[in-house]
Amino acid sequence: MARPRRPIGGALVAAALLLAAALPGGAAQDLAGDRAALLALRAALDRGGVLPWDPAAATPCGWRGVACAQSQAGPRVVELRLPGKRLSGTIPPGTVGNLTALRKLSLRHNAIAGEIPADVANCGELRVLSLRNNRLTGAVPGGLFSLAVLRHVDLALNRLTGGVSQEFNRLKQLDTLFLESNEFAGALPAGLYLPNLSRFNVSFNAQLNGPVPASLARMPASAFLGTGLCDAPLAACTNSTPPAPPPTPPAGERKRKLSRWAIVGIIVGAALILLLIMGLVACLHRRRAAPAGTAAGAAANVQGGTTPITVTVARTDRDAVKQSHAPPIAPAMISEGKKLVFLGSAPERPYDLETLLRASAEVLAKGTLGTTYRATLDGGEPVLAVKRLREVLLSEREFQDKAAALGALHHDNLPRLRAYFYSKEEKLLVYDFVGAGSLSALLHDGGAEGRARLDFTARARIALAAARGVAFIHRGGAKSSHGSIKSSNIVVTAARDGAYVSDYGVAQLAGAAELLRRDAGYHAPEVTDARTVPQSADVYSFGVVVLELLSGRAPGRAPALVLADGGGGVDLPRWVRSVVQEEWTSEVFDAAIANEPRVEGEMLRLLQLGMDCTEHHPDRRPSMAQVEARIEHILEDASRKADFSSTDGSRSVSA
Repeated sequence: MARPRRPIGGALVAAALLLAAALPGGAAQDLAGDRAALLALRAALDRGGVLPWDPAAATPCGWRGVACAQSQAGPRVVELRLPGKRLSGTIPPGTVGNLTALRKLSLRHNAIAGEIPADVANCGELRVLSLRNNRLTGAVPGGLFSLAVLRHVDLALNRLTGGVSQEFNRLKQLDTLFLESNEFAGALPAGLYLPNLSRFNVSFNAQLNGPVPASLARMPASAFLGTGLCDAPLAACTNSTPPAPPPTPPAGERKRKLSRWAIVGIIVGAALILLLIMGLVACLHRRRAAPAGTAAGAAANVQGGTTPITVTVARTDRDAVKQSHAPPIAPAMISEGKKLVFLGSAPERPYDLETLLRASAEVLAKGTLGTTYRATLDGGEPVLAVKRLREVLLSEREFQDKAAALGALHHDNLPRLRAYFYSKEEKLLVYDFVGAGSLSALLHDGGAEGRARLDFTARARIALAAARGVAFIHRGGAKSSHGSIKSSNIVVTAARDGAYVSDYGVAQLAGAAELLRRDAGYHAPEVTDARTVPQSADVYSFGVVVLELLSGRAPGRAPALVLADGGGGVDLPRWVRSVVQEEWTSEVFDAAIANEPRVEGEMLRLLQLGMDCTEHHPDRRPSMAQVEARIEHILEDASRKADFSSTDGSRSVSA
């Protein structure tokens, strides 16, 4: 059934607002007033025409997201729930504030900007207020503190500022207060006291400081993570005296002019510094000229008469490039006298740097950290995967130590790191070549037809293989982590019944602290440095991959991500939660697996696991060992049902 369409424009917004404002007393007191306020709100926020509300309807009670109840004055709107509807813009006065019988308001997971409207104070019956994950700014309006029956307030994941007011004490019935991931500042009021409060969170408000009030000491430490707060349940506060400011010079000294010789000295010094900088730039330019020239040719001659390398391009990944690139090692680098350093036992068929140079190479993928090639040595064996790192900030000794640690990891679901090469201009990692292509390419490059070849059981097996690889890495100690789990780093076998987790530790090996923007959909919210990714953040990234497997959607392509105003919206985990909370769980699953018989329960269990892994707070996520065990049980149950179904089917046929 087609949704009714409506024109969007300033005239419609103005007309709806005028109709709402024309009501007696400036606020709606009947269902007609509620209807006018809702239409005004839709005209201001629903720029994409998502809400299928029929303006010709006499009553709004049948509109999606709207619920009504009978009152003494007749039916009134008591609930408005529009989570994850791609709403954007600001909430005008005379809209929400005119819904005076409202008891529940949920506009979470949208892109609503501006301040929380002050006339929310008119909603005297409001019990639940959820504005989580929008773009709201400014302070919490004073009118909110007059809502005496308010029990649930969720303003998390916005850009709200100011302090956490002691006026919250006026909300005597409040049992939930979520203010995390905003920009609140200052100290929590010592007199903050909410006797019925059972859930509270101000984490990731970096500018909050001072002691936690005694009334909140019973809350878990996770409620205060990412702040400057102290005392129970956190570490005790320390009294430190701020450093004294530098002494102010006397007034006469401040006004004294520089001597002539001092001015001459400053000019000469500046000139010398400028000359030094120019010399360094020229030197750096000359050093980079040789490798740049080598990369320009697709088949440069190797010193000593070695035959040229022919580079062909195979598009085996969604990030694969479409033109020729330089060979894995710039030939001019041989003159440095560096050699391949093998990790562990020597290969069955020995090869050296020159042998690698003579290999034919296919560009598999090009990313921010470097380019990956498939290199086939003379004679066709062995086939290697060579990763040419773009920039490495580590010294040779640091690189050597980290590479040796990665080379010591031997597991069936991790490509074996065989050797590395380190010179001033080139850094390489040499792996066994595994798999037929990345999970990302399998899910997103082949369209619906490609995903149709991956049933639920195959997806669960891929998830299990990847979980085993990551869990093995984590068993190396508390500081052992992958650091960059994403679908393009999961290589699927040709039979599509297993997988390898590639690029483990490469982000730390490169030594770059900056997070890759292109991978933002996989990053846990607490990660700020690519070199120090904790195991709990690996679990989050793995959970995103699980949701990607089930939904068939890439994290950067979640439906609510692209908004009508061109801005960013919610990510894949938040979109999934929004759909599940609205009891539209079936919409989460990829159409290729949504109607598979007999595995509905297992699909829901794997979905729940993905949601558990992507919990906002790290301490609520399972360990990778637990993740591995849960997927094993899901697969066992799915296989048992498939076996039972096959046996049952054969019996029916034979009968």
